[in-house]
Amino acid sequence: MKYEIDKQQRYCIFTLEEATINSVMAPQLKSEFVFLNNEGIKNLIFNMNNVDYVDSSGLSAILTANRLWKSTGSFILTNIKSESVQKLIEISKLDSILTIVPTLDESIEYVFMEDIERDLDDEEADDDESSDDDE
Repeated sequence: MKYEIDKQQRYCIFTLEEATINSVMAPQLKSEFVFLNNEGIKNLIFNMNNVDYVDSSGLSAILTANRLWKSTGSFILTNIKSESVQKLIEISKLDSILTIVPTLDESIEYVFMEDIERDLDDEEADDDESSDDDE
């Protein structure tokens, strides 16, 4: 499986350099996702620019990544160029579960906005706790 990883401070871009995510490739892809998550990557952007075909095993790998990042940060699918991949995601009703952003630049902006929101939520939670302590 060919891929490229671009690690930044707030996010990691995983670009698959394969046209197909099928039952042969899906286990490897899941392993890479688990490895990146265990490494402490907070936000993962999955660049699907080169992907033309995804089968049910491929969708399973994508859902695994979505579940892994649900509690720690963001998992974003971006650059879905293939109409058949887009239709498969819609038919499977996964477009309501997955975060799909049209471009890589918009995905990076999305990560920054999500991080700001999480930071604000954390601050509010800390403020609530400290005001409870005051009482």
